[in-house]
Amino acid sequence: MSTKKRILFIANEMSPYLELTEFSEIVNKLAIKANDNGFEVRCIMPRFGVINERRHRLHEVVRLSGINVTVDNDDLPLQIKVASLPSARLQVYFLENEELFKRKTLFHDENDKWFSDNDLRVVFYCKGALETVKKFGWSPDVIHCSGWMTGLIPAYLKTAYKKEPVFAHSKIVYTIGETTFKEKLGKGFIPKALIHSSIKEKDLEPFKEGTNVALMRGGATYADAITFGAANVDKKLLAEFTKVRGKKTLQFKEDSDLTEYLQLYHDLAE
Repeated sequence: MSTKKRILFIANEMSPYLELTEFSEIVNKLAIKANDNGFEVRCIMPRFGVINERRHRLHEVVRLSGINVTVDNDDLPLQIKVASLPSARLQVYFLENEELFKRKTLFHDENDKWFSDNDLRVVFYCKGALETVKKFGWSPDVIHCSGWMTGLIPAYLKTAYKKEPVFAHSKIVYTIGETTFKEKLGKGFIPKALIHSSIKEKDLEPFKEGTNVALMRGGATYADAITFGAANVDKKLLAEFTKVRGKKTLQFKEDSDLTEYLQLYHDLAE
């Protein structure tokens, strides 16, 4: 029986599959470094339409098929594909839904108009990622969330998924990154995000503005540890979360060898 500590990376970008900010490369390096240093590692990200399936050798995971994710009383099918990260023996799982993710653009249409269903896409991804881990039956010691699309996951783990055995011992790291959009998810976001009776509207108070900053604020609020993934993060978030009682924090370092992250994972997984 393996005694390796398990780390799950949940991101909305990861090199070489999708590179929106510099942190996509850091996620790649962190996964490889953790894997090379005795951790058991898995990664999850969305299967956006801009990700080339043939080039990156994605293939469907048949044993994980058949998951439906219910959001706002709609059952949405979830397909799961997998690829091996180049130059590393670890797997990246891609969450796919033809209606929500298989588009030629990411969050804006060809005319740079914000997709009206981005709120649904966020909730679907966050719930879908946790349902996928349940389907794995693989209990992570540390879950490292990065990217604004993952902001709800720490809140869900502390509410709707609190009693799930697979997450019983999971500690959560949330990375505050760059602000990459100025739009809002809209009034329908919070109602859609209430995926379980154990979640109350007050629990989602940090998310209520539906902005990029609000998504990251919510993720950091519920996380056990916070890292800063860029030099130019929002100043309010920097001031708010640099020193929080009871939470470990890591500041952004240029040209870091990422050893401090491994120490953080070890500390949390003890």
